[in-house]
Amino acid sequence: MSWYCKKKSLLQATSRTDKHMNMHSPAKARAAVAPPDAGHGWFILLSCFLVFGLTFGVIKAFGVFYVEIHQYFDTTATGTSWITSIAVATIHVVAPVASALSARYSHRSVVMMGGLICSVAVVCGAFARSLIELYLTVGFLNGFGYAMTWTPTVTMLGLYFEKRRPMANALASAGECILTFVLTPLFQLLIDSYSWRGALLILGGLQFNLCVCGMLLRPLKAPRDVTREVNTAEEGLTLELLPKDNSAQIKTSSSKGSDHVFEDAEEIPNSIETDNRTRKSDLRIKILKYVDYTLISNAQFMVYSMFGFFAALGFFAPALFLVPYARSKGIEEYQAAVLMSISAALDLFGRLFFGWVANLRLVETARQLTATVILLGTVLLICPVASSFSELAVFSAVYGLVYGATVAVHITVLAEIVGVNRFGSALGFFMLIRSSGGLLGPPIAGFFIDKMHDYGTGFLMAGVSLNVSAMFLLLLLHLNRRGQGSTSKHTDMH
Repeated sequence: MSWYCKKKSLLQATSRTDKHMNMHSPAKARAAVAPPDAGHGWFILLSCFLVFGLTFGVIKAFGVFYVEIHQYFDTTATGTSWITSIAVATIHVVAPVASALSARYSHRSVVMMGGLICSVAVVCGAFARSLIELYLTVGFLNGFGYAMTWTPTVTMLGLYFEKRRPMANALASAGECILTFVLTPLFQLLIDSYSWRGALLILGGLQFNLCVCGMLLRPLKAPRDVTREVNTAEEGLTLELLPKDNSAQIKTSSSKGSDHVFEDAEEIPNSIETDNRTRKSDLRIKILKYVDYTLISNAQFMVYSMFGFFAALGFFAPALFLVPYARSKGIEEYQAAVLMSISAALDLFGRLFFGWVANLRLVETARQLTATVILLGTVLLICPVASSFSELAVFSAVYGLVYGATVAVHITVLAEIVGVNRFGSALGFFMLIRSSGGLLGPPIAGFFIDKMHDYGTGFLMAGVSLNVSAMFLLLLLHLNRRGQGSTSKHTDMH
């Protein structure tokens, strides 16, 4: 009798699923919920703006703390640079976890928890008695909190904006520039007034505002009828994932009725096999809901992730070593801090202007990104030539402008490669792959600085890394052209 019950329940479930197969597909149901590009989306943009500033803006302004911590613990450039590199790497590594937690719970709750972790970590770092304790607090725990706040907020921004997505990403990332511009001289003033420990305490209180940013994140709700269609369509996925012969067998068996279940004893093992496959399909659907592991089979995504790895080697070292490099050239501390503010101001202009250009769709976004990355690597290779304040001010301005042009579009390119439905998982995986580059970049630059006794070698390393990353963007353009060619040929054949 137990065989009969199992078979009957399986047939009833599949019969209900088959009834829903005529409903709208999941893709059509999701498509009915179009991003508003307005309304509460502007509050999401404001939240993302502040999150960028209180995460990556703080990382870029941390060069002021670098000098003081380096002198206080009397350590090497490599040893001090590990604080920033651990934070950057942790952001990237934890990004997939943050994406999965956001899908399981909510973007709002994950961001608020991340803000609390950031605040507590930096406050604890103010009482650190060794570099190891700074690695754990300001490095690891703070980076963990950054990932919990940055990843869900950027994902939510991508859900709220479609037509204006390039401009929205540019405006949001402008928070990094503006807060870097403000925080660099502010940190120097706080260090002079309260020492680096007191400045870290104040920074911890400032980062508590990340919890407020999380409160602004409101889920993008679908109309009631669309939500019902999505649920019924997702129920139908189980049957769609089964082999055709098994699904046909189930339909035939259900039409015969339960009175003929035992007519053929060989059907019982088949029903058990079908039941197992159904369970595997359900498990696969649940996993894909949180982590889309199928992205590793996307060639364009993997090529773009390799670009992210080599770009991360050179992205974070210049901001960390610009102030120490200027100080090594005899420039006073407040003038050295002004260099970061100049870079941040032009960075802001670059993000807004080139984000607007990308929004016009005059040039392919990936092609625009390739040009700016090559130019950024070239600028960094020229940096060691500058020695006076005026020369370094020009370098800071050009570097900030090109850096802003690069950052303005690189997230948009990722969304275009994978599509908005897979953007959350793609962003998490992209950050994870990029993590090793963010971890190794500053220490490698610090290694060359210690060996050559010249901060300029750190900029040379960063420039070479960015030019290598541009090669993967060129490969991505080739893949895009080949994909467009095959699509056009397929269209012509039909």
